[in-house]
Amino acid sequence: MATTMQDLGIDQFSAEQRLHLLGEIWDSLELEEVPIPESHQAELDRRLASAEADPGASRPWEEVRARLRDEQ
Repeated sequence: MATTMQDLGIDQFSAEQRLHLLGEIWDSLELEEVPIPESHQAELDRRLASAEADPGASRPWEEVRARLRDEQ
């Protein structure tokens, strides 16, 4: 039996409440419960290999965040 947002009353939640619930549901999943599709694993492997091949191409998170804040 499929349960819908309407069945659970979730459609009455605010956007903030739905996002919070989404986070709660996500956090409740264990890694082994959520298989990673082969295409996602391939992309992760590709990005890791790229980062390892050229570590200077990346930027620290603090630098990226500061740049984004400056652009606002």
